[in-house]
Amino acid sequence: MAGCSSSIRISHFSNLLNDTVLLRCTSPNKGFTFAKLQCTNINKKKMQRLVIVNSLNSSGAEPQSNAAAVTTIAEQFDIDSVAKDAKVIEMNYDSVPDSENGGGGNGGNGKFSGGGGGGGGGGGGGGDNSGDDYEEKEFGPLLKFEEVIRETEARGATLPADMLEAAKTVGLRKVLLLRYLELEGSVWPLGFLMRSCGMLRNRMLADPTFLFKIGTEIVIDSCCATFAEVQKRGKDFWAEFELYTADLLVGVVVNVALVGMLAPYARIGQPSSSQGIFGRMMRAYGALPSSVFEAETPGSRFSVNQRIGTYFYKGIMYGFVGFGCGIIGQGIANLIMTAKRSIKKSEDDIPVPPLIKSAALWGIFLAVSSNTRYQIINGLERVVEASPMAKRVPPIALAFTVGVRFANNVYGGMQFVDWARLSGVQ
Repeated sequence: MAGCSSSIRISHFSNLLNDTVLLRCTSPNKGFTFAKLQCTNINKKKMQRLVIVNSLNSSGAEPQSNAAAVTTIAEQFDIDSVAKDAKVIEMNYDSVPDSENGGGGNGGNGKFSGGGGGGGGGGGGGGDNSGDDYEEKEFGPLLKFEEVIRETEARGATLPADMLEAAKTVGLRKVLLLRYLELEGSVWPLGFLMRSCGMLRNRMLADPTFLFKIGTEIVIDSCCATFAEVQKRGKDFWAEFELYTADLLVGVVVNVALVGMLAPYARIGQPSSSQGIFGRMMRAYGALPSSVFEAETPGSRFSVNQRIGTYFYKGIMYGFVGFGCGIIGQGIANLIMTAKRSIKKSEDDIPVPPLIKSAALWGIFLAVSSNTRYQIINGLERVVEASPMAKRVPPIALAFTVGVRFANNVYGGMQFVDWARLSGVQ
């Protein structure tokens, strides 16, 4: 088994000036191999030259390294980059295993040609396939283009252009394909929307209960908003009915945005390769999870920093949605109030709320309160849906969704009224 020793480590290259180090590699039967690592200072600047000189003493035997006699790895680079270039030395050294080792390889650190071998007992080893095994168990095997076409034609269906392109390039997971074919054949308008609306299709493929959650959110929010506003406004409810109507209308639009923007979606195909600032921004945003606690799916791995970034990114998006909906909703309410008072005035009339200030309140409320609450809800739903009990009895997850969103809407409706009154908007 070949062995190597040196008087210097790679991390020490940045400290060398006009110095030479010998790296000796030995083999029991093949003699010695010397590699001279020479670092020279050029023009007294922080510029380095790293030279490898191999000197072989194999007693007539064939050399065990395919490295050149003299190799210049890095020339005129900043001193801090020498350590990176020195890595090339380790990676390019190709040692032939000794015959008496039984082909087991060098076995040591896996940085030589045999480092990944099994016989040497080294740490090179094979890669961890647990992630791939989980994906195949959860989402089925990755189907090739021919298999996708065969399955699609058997159902008498057609695939959208982006799914066909993905099938040609990277393939499609079987579960996602079968789920699309099932939903695509649904009654109108769901079948039509699955074929024509990519945003809905991708969310339904990732979460078949997506429409149930939106419907649940709208129904619960409408009922809870009415209950909360009656409780908070009390005897002034009818005098402030226009405000309640505006809140209710805006709430429907906001509910769709709140659920849709945080819902997981199937990432089909490769990310955009467009260059420029806009292209890079789109790739960066596309790499973020849809919510802080989104589960990892095939082709999607998220770091802690990406999950934290998602919270603030979604908060900004919610802020824009809230401000826009506030402008529309409060504008309608102000028009109703003005028209009503032009016909009949009353001493109980309250002042018309300021439009911009009301819209700003909506934006801040969604960015801070709603964003935080719905991120937590998505995380809780993910935990329940992944539980063994919910997988055996799916209605458990649906019941949990109804319960947790009911509690959230009651609390959110009452909190908004408090924020509106504290800010002087209502």
